[in-house]
Amino acid sequence: MNSSLFFDISAGAYIAAMVIYVIYLVTRNSKVGITATAVTISGFVCQSTALLIRWVNSYYFWTAEHTASGVIESLLRAAPLRNLYESLIFFVWALILAHLLVEFKYKNRSLGAFVTPIAALVLLFIDVTGTSKEIMPLVPALQSNWLLFHVFLAFLGYAAFGVSFGASAAYIVLITESKFEKTYLFWSFIIGVFLIVLIAMGIDFLSLSAAQRVQLIQSHFLKASFRSSSSVVVAVSWISAGGFFLILWWFGYGLKNLLTKLSITPEMLDDITYKSIAVGFPLFTVGGLIMGAIWANSAWGKYWTWDPKETWSLITWFVYALYLHARFVGGWRGKRVAILAMVGFISVIFTYLGVNLVLSGLHSYGG
Repeated sequence: MNSSLFFDISAGAYIAAMVIYVIYLVTRNSKVGITATAVTISGFVCQSTALLIRWVNSYYFWTAEHTASGVIESLLRAAPLRNLYESLIFFVWALILAHLLVEFKYKNRSLGAFVTPIAALVLLFIDVTGTSKEIMPLVPALQSNWLLFHVFLAFLGYAAFGVSFGASAAYIVLITESKFEKTYLFWSFIIGVFLIVLIAMGIDFLSLSAAQRVQLIQSHFLKASFRSSSSVVVAVSWISAGGFFLILWWFGYGLKNLLTKLSITPEMLDDITYKSIAVGFPLFTVGGLIMGAIWANSAWGKYWTWDPKETWSLITWFVYALYLHARFVGGWRGKRVAILAMVGFISVIFTYLGVNLVLSGLHSYGG
């Protein structure tokens, strides 16, 4: 059985849920909110099914090549966490799971409008970059029983950090008193950069042939817009980006009234941000750093090599450690820790996608 159909259904469900959540923010209709949750759950069920199917297919693929492997060892090494496509899909699954847990705990559906766009953007990134969806043989460095535990725990941590990003972004909007506040300008800039880069990558994708799309990031990143050989195209790209920032800055403030009417309080968002990071930080520490170091020693003979992936993982760890330290020891609350939470997730994105796709190193197989 092919998992692609279930993945496609789940992708469509998440994108539809994103739209319905936004409609719910605008209309405050409880039936619309219930529909958004139901669509999200159906997408999650389909994606869970797809992951199980892909795991089974990967198991048969692995055992066909390694007939001497035991069942448990084969299952561990066949986990659908072995390449860029599978890890991105798992990140979306973990993110939606975390979102649903938060939604049911706080009995508030409004955050779906901030979390489901992250899932939709990740799924769109997969198609835009032409990421391979084929089940491929594991490179020697990945042939380890540590694969499942290292990647599984690290990405659960990433998902928790993604929820904290959505909550902290909503928090900044909710406490903003003026469009000229530095924190609101920061929010507009960060969200704007995410969206503009994605749109520009979409333009890259449409301008390339099927063969060129495989090397989109490495060779053609933003060359159809901001890095074009035509100065006119570059000028138009920057002017369009400036206009996009202004639109986002102007209309983004309107979210405050919507969130206020939906009974979302700054205290609730601050609590969600903190608890998400409090859960994600130990998962990332144990799975991403400690287990990663143990695996590195067995694969390369050293616990730490200052590889770009390791370096940026450590930077990410320090950002979230600073968040927890500032909150517990320094007594920080409000805007400052919300900004730290957003910066932390930016570091997460670069740790994973930036390092895998742009920088070279021992982890370059992740691309």
